[in-house]
Amino acid sequence: MVQLPPATTILQVIPDLKSGGAERTTVDMARAIVAAGGTALVVSQGGPMVTELEAVGAEHIVLPIKSKMPWTLWQNAARLTQLIEERGISLIHARSRAPAWSSLRAARRTKTPFVTTYHGTYNQSNGLKAFYNSVMARGDAVIANSHFIARLIRDRHPFAQDRITVVQRGSDLVGLAPENLSSLRRQALKDAWGIPAGRPIILNMARLTAWKGQAVVIDAMADLKESGHLEPIAILAGDAQGRDGYLADLKKRIADRGLNDQVRLVGHCADVPAAMALADLAVVASTEPEAFGRAAVEAQAASVPVIVSDLGAVPETVLAPPEVEENERTGWRVPAGDPDALANAILSALSLEASLKKAITDRALAHVRANFSVETMCDRTLEVYRSLLRG
Repeated sequence: MVQLPPATTILQVIPDLKSGGAERTTVDMARAIVAAGGTALVVSQGGPMVTELEAVGAEHIVLPIKSKMPWTLWQNAARLTQLIEERGISLIHARSRAPAWSSLRAARRTKTPFVTTYHGTYNQSNGLKAFYNSVMARGDAVIANSHFIARLIRDRHPFAQDRITVVQRGSDLVGLAPENLSSLRRQALKDAWGIPAGRPIILNMARLTAWKGQAVVIDAMADLKESGHLEPIAILAGDAQGRDGYLADLKKRIADRGLNDQVRLVGHCADVPAAMALADLAVVASTEPEAFGRAAVEAQAASVPVIVSDLGAVPETVLAPPEVEENERTGWRVPAGDPDALANAILSALSLEASLKKAITDRALAHVRANFSVETMCDRTLEVYRSLLRG
């Protein structure tokens, strides 16, 4: 375990702590900072994950850090400057653009090392957007959460190329291992979802937003029904996060295609390991590039076969031809937004002989253990901190 210098206080800044990969990484890193002998502070506007954050020994501070209003950004810079000076902050780590602008100003005022993590692809449709996004490349160290994102940063922000470090996102591999889950947890979730015995479960775990591809999954299930495959049930597990119109559209799509028995919208799932343990197959159907793709890693860690859209960082997380030989496959990759291709891949995966399925899931498990553990992610991030604190 990497250790921090004595009396190190790390401040992470993120818009809120509701749900998502950046939020999960914030909590994981807070735990690692405390374990490494440091003090962990997090500034956000709050959310359900604050309880978990505080349970790992971190302190949460509420500021209106999510706002993009120029005056609020300016005020937040002053608030962060005061916090750095009062609490003796050793390093500030920003994980989103609006809070990063305030953090950058505060860091420069106080000569505090500044780290950013480029968590997403970020829309960059014009020069103003390009400038707004550029704050995520202005850290003294810039963490890319995949090699795909590292290439994107180099293309967009060449001035940052010498400060980029790839730290791929990590998952709790021990917690996801099916042997570590009680039958009680599995049955409780199965009962909550109302799933009858003996039907294959296809799990799509993603927040409900159009680019995550829930509509593609629904259309693929319609293809399966039309070809006479009525047994599989697709579980769409994710929080709408206020997108009530999109949720209504999905419900209508399911009803219009006569899929009320084949597709279930179950809302947010707090017990990801139990959900994976119930799944026969996981699907990541994104129609835009994933910056990393945590759901695909979690499925492989749980020994669940996985199908992903072939774009973004997935060649790093899910190995498949033509990048590797067939006998090195850890999952299936299909064209994004293609329900026919997805339906065919679902049939292929569900019809695998037990020995072939085990060979794929064993390779997938070895792949994620070697590359995507939360311990590896935290150690590599702590090394970034140490390099700046030594400087």
